Amino acid sequence: MSNVEKVGDFITIERQGRVAVVRFDRGDRVNALSVQLLRDLGATARLLRDDVTTSAIVLAGGRAFTGGADLTDPEMAKRATVSLLERREMLRAGPDMCDAWEAVDQVTIAAIESFCIGGGVALAAACDFRIVARGAHFRLPEIPLGMNMSWHTQPRLVNLIGPSRAKQLTIFGERVTAEQAEAWGLADEVCADGEALAAARRWADKVAALPPVSVRMAKRGITQAATALNAVSTYMDADQFALTATSEDHREAVTAFLEKRSPNFTGR
Repeated sequence: MSNVEKVGDFITIERQGRVAVVRFDRGDRVNALSVQLLRDLGATARLLRDDVTTSAIVLAGGRAFTGGADLTDPEMAKRATVSLLERREMLRAGPDMCDAWEAVDQVTIAAIESFCIGGGVALAAACDFRIVARGAHFRLPEIPLGMNMSWHTQPRLVNLIGPSRAKQLTIFGERVTAEQAEAWGLADEVCADGEALAAARRWADKVAALPPVSVRMAKRGITQAATALNAVSTYMDADQFALTATSEDHREAVTAFLEKRSPNFTGR
């Protein structure tokens, strides 16, 4: 038996036995993360954290996992017109969402199809495992666009793939294929296109067959050991974003992208 519930406009939770499948799907090709969707994803994680009937959670997008933050969202544009104090509060939605998924005691498994970009990488890195379709890729475009990588993501990437590869992924902003991600340790399994959800369910079923208390203890102990200093190194990354978003280099990067030319960065 399974039952389905909705959170907000675009998230469904389907429980079957000790597995919950969470899908966030805006119904388009990009499946971008609006501010409201970020809040709803965070609320979903907090809701499931209190659920003692589940041992594993599969997190899936739509046709694509996600293209990252929705730059057309009016709430994103609003940040430029408010005070610095208000802007700092508005920037909490992304990191709070990722922190909420990392704090879930059940084992979390991201099922990634097509692409996983920007904030999508941040969300996937906050999960325990990542199952990736062969044609999918990861990419972080923030640094080439004159911003920083925020949402408390950098230490999570270092935990997963080490400092050199985390720098390659973050600084260069280039595509990382599914096979490369698997070699790095960012992907735990590569499967056929269209099969990421089914493969992630197999991982979830393995977890669900194990003693739930022992699984939660092991997961939390390993996560705490790996992330003990993460908060110390990322407590200012939202402030860094607020700073870089006002830089001339960020404006030049966006302008150059729209004009389809190479940017000219000056460090201003």
